Amino acid sequence: MTFEELGLKSEVLKSLQELGFEAPTPIQEKAIPYLLGENSDFVGLAQTGTGKTAAFGLPLINNIENHAKTPQGLVICPTRELCLQIAKDLETYSKYLKVAVVAVYGGTDIRKQMTDIKRGASIIVATPGRLMDLINRRAISLADVEYVVLDEADEMLNMGFKEDIDAILETTPDTKNVWLFSATMPSEVARIAKNYMTDPLEVSIGHKNQSNENIDHIYYVVKEKDRYAGVKRLIDFNPEIYGLIFCRTRQETATVAEKLGKEGYSAEPLHGDLSQVQRDRVMDRFRKKDIQILVATDVAARGLDIDNITHVINYNLPDDIENYTHRSGRTARAGRKGESLVLINTRESGKIRAIEKQMRTTFTLGTVPNAEEICEIQLMKLINKVIKTDVREKDIEKFMPTIMAEFESMSKEEAIKHFVSTEFNRFIEYYERAGDLNATAGKGDDRGMDDRSKRRDRKGDETESGKTRFFVSIGRRDGLNPGGLLRLVCDATGLKSANVGRIDIMTSYSFFEADNEYADNILKKVNGADYEGHSVSIEITKAKSGGGGNRGGGGGGRRDGGSFGGKFQGNRDRAPRSGDGGNRREGGFSRDRDGGRDRDGGRDRDGGRDRTPRSNDGAFRSEGDSRRGAPKRDGGPKRDGGGGPKRDGGGRPRSFGKPFNKD
Repeated sequence: MTFEELGLKSEVLKSLQELGFEAPTPIQEKAIPYLLGENSDFVGLAQTGTGKTAAFGLPLINNIENHAKTPQGLVICPTRELCLQIAKDLETYSKYLKVAVVAVYGGTDIRKQMTDIKRGASIIVATPGRLMDLINRRAISLADVEYVVLDEADEMLNMGFKEDIDAILETTPDTKNVWLFSATMPSEVARIAKNYMTDPLEVSIGHKNQSNENIDHIYYVVKEKDRYAGVKRLIDFNPEIYGLIFCRTRQETATVAEKLGKEGYSAEPLHGDLSQVQRDRVMDRFRKKDIQILVATDVAARGLDIDNITHVINYNLPDDIENYTHRSGRTARAGRKGESLVLINTRESGKIRAIEKQMRTTFTLGTVPNAEEICEIQLMKLINKVIKTDVREKDIEKFMPTIMAEFESMSKEEAIKHFVSTEFNRFIEYYERAGDLNATAGKGDDRGMDDRSKRRDRKGDETESGKTRFFVSIGRRDGLNPGGLLRLVCDATGLKSANVGRIDIMTSYSFFEADNEYADNILKKVNGADYEGHSVSIEITKAKSGGGGNRGGGGGGRRDGGSFGGKFQGNRDRAPRSGDGGNRREGGFSRDRDGGRDRDGGRDRDGGRDRTPRSNDGAFRSEGDSRRGAPKRDGGPKRDGGGGPKRDGGGRPRSFGKPFNKD
């Protein structure tokens, strides 16, 4: 089938011809003819890189009236990077039509976006947080919207935009068409179809939650202390790598990128602490291949649209299975092959089995390359580089007599050996004492998961033994949520999230628990810290027996920091929200803006948080449960997270890892 057979306008077809589009992808072939109709509620399930943007973008552009001054189309997506990419694509598709596309997202001046909307916008591409700001300021009207597209719907729900999306959809006409596109189909996405669509057509390319078949999934078992050393070996073994390394937290992301940079690798971080200008600079360099490796968090990397990524390395597995689907989907785009490499410790093999089951894919157990294998690879890289080097004959000619005189006493073989050894010796010296990093997932794996499962089943009504409970002077009305408080404590003190226990967010104050041994450090470092312009004061408080210090009904449940064992499918018994937590209607969305408020280029709700909250179905445990509204979970599961990864910060020859072929 060709695009001409799909029924698109000639102006749209002309732009596709200039782009070199020849034949529609499977999702485009099935979606576009249906979406061109009048009543076209639609659910499209397809992996990242399969052409979903064109699948909804082409019919959207085709259906919008020329010269429309009020928004007729609305595209909602999770991150500013994806927002900008979609807006750019829609502008390209509508090159020969009079359709105005305006992108609105956090991290930039809201006043300019308000001005652009007033000038006239046929299609709005928006992140949920910034769009809610514009609605609350009455700077935008969605009364004439005919088409609403929810792109990467599973990602938006994972990021906590449920309540925002609920509020946005309620401001649109009942007669609108809703098009939902997602890589996975968790229960929350299914609820959207139930509550906001009328008899939608569901198209699934492959099985639901299935991985791209062009991706090779390989996992390596290492000891926790060898995780960083393992990453370095994988990079060294793939000298032409152009890839992404995914970490769980922004602190870990910054640390890994900094260590790689110091050891000569071409690597930069991408996380929520970067300003929009910094993010744009990093992404521009990565797209130009001036950077070989991008170290990123899940949130920061969402929406990346780069075709030639060869490898995705999972420094840690994500908390949610769906996030692994999105991570691995960054490679093997547009029909190419790619590899998704995963590092796990000896107690995490259950996570691999869980992913295999849900994604209907198979992982291969890999062997971390040894010193000899890496040295051989790097030696051949050096030799090929020498062979391909252009010789500037005129410039070097005058030096050749002196050079030849110096080498006169050596044979050709000896000269080559000495030349190669000037670079190769550094690798030999680095790896000569390197041992075998491969570990075996033994009985300790299952034992550890069983122990954590038992700990999750305990009631958490009282302060945990060995923990100190702290009072915090700010609360929900100050924009604080559990994830924000966790980051505040960890960033100020350098503690790992595993050292922090239950977090209770009230209206004007909060509580949290932490290991007794860190109490003095927390008091010293967190007192006086700034959170969104609020000076934070904390003090030690006595635990409230029976309720763990919670108020307003319901005991604040502990965040689950356990592993995948036991009740992996997320069957958690939760009490209904009450008191400070607020109520939500069945099937609706609960508010969890990522990063708090966003006013006039202030803090960005759409890209500020790097810890992904767990979903209800098939969820990995969350290290930083960032639900807003102080959810009350009577006797909720107890946090029990292992410590963060230890890293091997050994030295490395500086010159290796930087150059690589941009072709």
